[in-house]
Amino acid sequence: MVNQETLQQLSAQLDGEFYTDTTQRTLYATDASAYREMPLAVAIPKSVDDLKTLIAFARENRTSLIPRTAGTSLAGQVVGNGIIVDVSKNFTKILEINEQERWVRVQPGVVRDELNFFLKPYGLFFGPETSTANRAMIGGMVGNNSCGSNSVVYRSTREHVLSVKALLADGSEAEFGPLETAAFTQRIDAGMHKNGSASLLDKIYLKTNEILANPDNQAEIRRQFPKRSIERRNTGYALDELLETAPFTEGSEPFNFCKLIAGSEGTLCFLTEIKLNVVPLPPKELGLVCVHFNNVDESLRANLIALKYQPRAVELIDHYILECTKDNIEQRKNRFFVQGDPGAILVVELGAANREDIAQRAVEMEAEMRAAGLGYHFPVLYGEDGKKIWTLRKAGLGLLANLPGDAKAVAVIEDTAIDVHDLPDYIRDFNAILTKHSMSAVHYAHAGSGEIHLRPIINLKTEEGHRQYRLIAEEIARLVKKYDGSLSGEHGDGRLRGEFIPLMVGPKNYELMRELKQAWDPYGIFNPGKIVETPPMDTFLRYEAGQQTPDFKTFFRFQDQTVLQHAEQCNGSGDCRKTEISGGTMCPSYMATRNEKETTRARANILREMLTLSPKENRFDNKEIKEVYDLCLACKGCKAECPSNVDVAKLKMEFLQHYHDANGVPVRSRLIANFASLSGLASLVPWAYNAVLGTESLRRVANRVIGFHPDRTMPLLHSTTLRRWAKGTEKSVGTAGKVYLFCDEFTNYNDVEVGKKAVLLLKKLGYEVIIPEHGESGRAALSKGLLRQAKRLAEKNVELLKALITIETPLVGIEPSAILTFRDEYPDLVDESMVADARRIAESALTFEEFIAREIDKGAISKSAFTTEKRLIKLHGHCQQKAVSSLVPSKKMLSLPENYTVHLIPSGCCGMAGSFGYEAEHYDVSMKIGELVLFPTVRQQTEEVIIAAAGTSCRHQIKDGTGRKAKHPAEILYEALAMKS
Repeated sequence: MVNQETLQQLSAQLDGEFYTDTTQRTLYATDASAYREMPLAVAIPKSVDDLKTLIAFARENRTSLIPRTAGTSLAGQVVGNGIIVDVSKNFTKILEINEQERWVRVQPGVVRDELNFFLKPYGLFFGPETSTANRAMIGGMVGNNSCGSNSVVYRSTREHVLSVKALLADGSEAEFGPLETAAFTQRIDAGMHKNGSASLLDKIYLKTNEILANPDNQAEIRRQFPKRSIERRNTGYALDELLETAPFTEGSEPFNFCKLIAGSEGTLCFLTEIKLNVVPLPPKELGLVCVHFNNVDESLRANLIALKYQPRAVELIDHYILECTKDNIEQRKNRFFVQGDPGAILVVELGAANREDIAQRAVEMEAEMRAAGLGYHFPVLYGEDGKKIWTLRKAGLGLLANLPGDAKAVAVIEDTAIDVHDLPDYIRDFNAILTKHSMSAVHYAHAGSGEIHLRPIINLKTEEGHRQYRLIAEEIARLVKKYDGSLSGEHGDGRLRGEFIPLMVGPKNYELMRELKQAWDPYGIFNPGKIVETPPMDTFLRYEAGQQTPDFKTFFRFQDQTVLQHAEQCNGSGDCRKTEISGGTMCPSYMATRNEKETTRARANILREMLTLSPKENRFDNKEIKEVYDLCLACKGCKAECPSNVDVAKLKMEFLQHYHDANGVPVRSRLIANFASLSGLASLVPWAYNAVLGTESLRRVANRVIGFHPDRTMPLLHSTTLRRWAKGTEKSVGTAGKVYLFCDEFTNYNDVEVGKKAVLLLKKLGYEVIIPEHGESGRAALSKGLLRQAKRLAEKNVELLKALITIETPLVGIEPSAILTFRDEYPDLVDESMVADARRIAESALTFEEFIAREIDKGAISKSAFTTEKRLIKLHGHCQQKAVSSLVPSKKMLSLPENYTVHLIPSGCCGMAGSFGYEAEHYDVSMKIGELVLFPTVRQQTEEVIIAAAGTSCRHQIKDGTGRKAKHPAEILYEALAMKS
């Protein structure tokens, strides 16, 4: 019997991590599916020995192990009540590559895209590409037999798995690979002669041979399994694939258990190593023909024409997803190619050695489609533009979570695969069924392979939603069987489709699968309840029927939704698990720690759980939420990069205010929130302040008293403030226009020299610069969750500035985190009566870089005013600038001097994030984040290279981490102007 004592004993035997606390178990209770079940524990093993220990424990204590990598499964494959075994943190090595034979050997936690970064210098890559490829791991791809958009060329993962090393249910090690007929026969003969001493491995071979050598079984498998013309066939265990190998089918390829293991969802054995076939890199040139259609039916008929032109991919995007892209910060930029409001777009990827060949094929394809009356717009996109289209397409799953309200596009029959020639008829029948039930669905993905991801829109919080969930699953399963299709093409059966496998392959074949599972896993320890003997598909759902949740009075407005619904937008797709190698900002603390607890997904999940299930009157008052949000830097990366638009920084601020209401505000948080007023007092005697914090021994003592890390240097005060200095300067005439400068609290007290140069630059360019009466931005109060205080500051600023700020007379800010508060938080924080004014100011609240770029575009500022000296600038982007604004204006501004070259540092967050990097308990993570990309890149630069960073925190972090002084873009441009004069 498993109890806390036995679990503690197990923990003591492991080198890796082991958790039984409510927080960690809650975070692993869901994946990207509709399911939720609390696991017994969570193990993060460090070695194969740890895995053997876990297997022995599960076998002896009659519990189970649920293998997990990125946790992006859509059919509940990694949800269960046993021990979750997460190999994504420690089993991440690329072990060996053979360039000549074109194979690579990896551990299961290697990320698909990162494997391809490694392979690229060899001219090789791993073909199958899921939409989650920047965080999907090879072990999960094998478990689900993943395919992806390019499966018309590379088919599925199964075709690329050469051999595997695995642990069996008895803890023994096994290696599976190709076996010639003689070797297979010899193994069977040897096993049969062992009588009672046959090993588990022997029994596995014997049972498999017994099943597949039987002529009746062979006939039934060939009669009932999906059509072999369907490349994506993941229904149940792949007995049909094993049957088409020698010795069971004469003249076929050698027997290889990898064909069975691929798609087995971790139910047969535990993989420790995987040997993969890799292929030459794609053609040099790739072009995307983005054909616009009036409706989905037209696009599917055109799909048959597209397939004649040897495409590398043919992907469908319907109007639901295109609508969702309009409301997503990141994807809005990627829909530039869309003309009008098409009912569907078919993205056809063509590859060749040169663009001329692609263009010719595109012209011929367009002519044939137009002759058939199909399509009305045929743009062809190359290079970076093409990458943007794939980014938009891959964001489809996450974007669907943006549908307002509780009704969502649900994964229930989203993975059906049909012979591509049957697809138009199948989709018409599919939609007729939905129409009969007054339902609609989203259509997207792999038209070229006969698999459209179809997601009906269902509210699973209602009794009716639960009824629809089962009803649609049952009716579509029968429809798929009518077309001899596969109910799962690439997402797997899991617990969602398992109960329909007897219908799809017949009762006899289903019984053969049960026998096979029993042979491999006689103790029932490997991911039970998936594929065979699954619980009913409408049990253990994330949302209960008739679920009642109280209304929450919040400080922020969550547009057209509640705070809970905002958290629920996270569908678990795991975009926040990408690493610094893949790029982007989200999520810096995950990049540094590789802990699921530090993902955006975890933060949304824990808030959803507590707001839904907590018995407390104040449901925010839960230490579990505080624990999971602790390492959130509030960088805002998720606001832009999460396809579901989950703004975890906003959720954290909201949570903190409610938590403070129940538990009080910590002294350190009050000090940080009141940074501006305290700096104002200290600015009266800056010499005294600087004497303490500028002397290392005194600073270390002061830091410890406050709760800051002793190694962290502190920003010093200038001898004056920017406001005082500005009052003493000569008023400019302003022939080029008028600018209201937002004198933020950081520039006013600490970065006065930056402020001076910004003002002088604007004046020399002919602008009248006015610092209006206003208060502090409230950024510090927001960061500590003191929303009442921030609200007062926001309302004061809106009241003071509403009569001044217009498009012609904008509010321009030097510090991005301060000025962007007007655009980001103010409209959702101020009183309802002030929202219109706040939004109007937000439209004209510009970063310094945005203003200069705008004036460049207007022709008001020209290159001739600046030096022609050659300089190289390495630019680190501020997180909030990347999320709420863009780095395009920064690059445009810094590229203005004729011979200035600007390179973006591919860094995410710098790691400082306001006060986060100062705090003692966060300092190490802060510096680790800096070391991912930013610090090494800065250290590699010569002294002549200019390091640019708009954020005051970013510049401070760069100085502490590398010793280099970074400059604000305003300083750099001022100095370029000064050199000219």
